[in-house]
Amino acid sequence: MTIIIYLHSMREIKLLETRSEIGAGTRGASLGIDALKVASWDFKSPYFSNYPIETIPNKNKKLFNKIEYKYAKRIKGVAKVLESVANATKNTIRDGVFPIVLAGDHSSAAGTIAGIKMAYPDKRIGVIWLDAHADLHTPYTSPSGNVHGMPLAVCLNEDNLACKKNDPPQKIIEQWERMKNIGGIAPKINAEDLVFIAIRDCEEEEIHIIEDQNIKVFTVEESRKMGMKSCAAKTIEYLKDCDYIYLTYDVDCIDSSISKGTGTPVPNGLFEKEIEELMLAFMHTEKLCCFEVTEVNPTLDSENKMAEIAFQILEKCTHALQGK
Repeated sequence: MTIIIYLHSMREIKLLETRSEIGAGTRGASLGIDALKVASWDFKSPYFSNYPIETIPNKNKKLFNKIEYKYAKRIKGVAKVLESVANATKNTIRDGVFPIVLAGDHSSAAGTIAGIKMAYPDKRIGVIWLDAHADLHTPYTSPSGNVHGMPLAVCLNEDNLACKKNDPPQKIIEQWERMKNIGGIAPKINAEDLVFIAIRDCEEEEIHIIEDQNIKVFTVEESRKMGMKSCAAKTIEYLKDCDYIYLTYDVDCIDSSISKGTGTPVPNGLFEKEIEELMLAFMHTEKLCCFEVTEVNPTLDSENKMAEIAFQILEKCTHALQGK
């Protein structure tokens, strides 16, 4: 068994790059990582030369193929990507290294969480979901069929049949079960070990799961009223019984007046400095075992603004992890 000593100054870091965007409905998220690198060059930062990088294979060539299954588009390709992300995450953690995942679309998070659980099969994994969306849809409920709206349902082993609206064919169901059971473990997380921050664009099917399973939510208004450091502290306190914590930062948690460079911007979100303060506060918990940055889409942006914001937060968080 790998024993990780949680001294920030000693943490070895590895970047896992997954450019998959086949789970998204809008094209361009696969270019997000390169947009982050352009931002680093513009800021004259050596960030991407300071850490080892592993590039995870993607299935983006499937974007040229006809969509076969409307209730979970390109789900077979997504499943393969998630398995690759899971194995890379698991192996990185078992090597005693802290993985920072830079992703295209947010479906990747199901693979990251699976990899953490595969590395720690007997431990409770807490999840902090910093996002405008709950991503709790399933092939039985999704109005779009975009799998980047489903990663948390995957990890919760949730079908949400109580809100069933679709009748997916057997081939979709088989791939759905495949994703839920990556690593031979399902569920990967428990509802009581999940915290949403800044979600504000949810369908009724997702709200049903949140209310039925009493999932913790800090709204933008609540977070702002209590202050970002207090929100972080209350989140960590809520997850106190978890052994490890994963944090994911979907850039659309930022207000749409700023976050134009992402596929699904939503108004009334957090502002850049608030996200930075919140993220930095989370870097100081010793239980943090991985964090992820996702959904930067430079094709929708002007002058690479979203990537610049995301990169500055990424760099500051990485330095905080290392005690710099």
